[in-house]
Amino acid sequence: MRTVLLTGFDPFAGDAVNPSGEAVRGVAARWAGPERLVTDILPVTFDGATARLAALLQEHRPDVVIATGLAGGRAAVTPERVAVNLADARIPDNAGHRPQDAPVVDGGPVAYFGTLPVKAISAALTDRGIPSTVSHTAGTFVCNAVMYAALHATDGTPVRTGFIHMPWAAGHGPADAPSLPLGVLIDALEVAIRVSLDAERDVSAAGGEVS
Repeated sequence: MRTVLLTGFDPFAGDAVNPSGEAVRGVAARWAGPERLVTDILPVTFDGATARLAALLQEHRPDVVIATGLAGGRAAVTPERVAVNLADARIPDNAGHRPQDAPVVDGGPVAYFGTLPVKAISAALTDRGIPSTVSHTAGTFVCNAVMYAALHATDGTPVRTGFIHMPWAAGHGPADAPSLPLGVLIDALEVAIRVSLDAERDVSAAGGEVS
């Protein structure tokens, strides 16, 4: 039986909820398999999140790893393409830690490409009427650190690994922030899991940016 590890985050920066954590709980509540789904809600701390992730990988040996987090200014569900070996925090994490110009993994490569079929995921979401686009930056906060640490740990293995950012869930973010209904975010993660399990390869389609 194949195993999927799906993670979200606790609330941070004074927010009451984190839509990634709520969406992960929603997927867990209605998961019907046939694959085994392991879910966890990570702390929004550089050290705590990466340590917890390492323990989950060691314990469960998943075939697919999808970490998720909040990108509060985005209006779409955005599979991430690249993680960089840089922790540079604009605000402190929930432990008060604020690294600057620090590596996520000492001696690690400058960056990793995610190994999820990100274009196929985005295309499948769009086909379902869920706003989606491929993103080329996971930032330099804890989300990026988790993505990088996961890819570092699974490098050279067949494990499909990556990160998906999501907007606010409707009714939970700032009044002027883009949002999607929580049910749509749950649907989006279910689609992403299924594509990650079933797609033999990523689709060949334009997904770059001009800037």
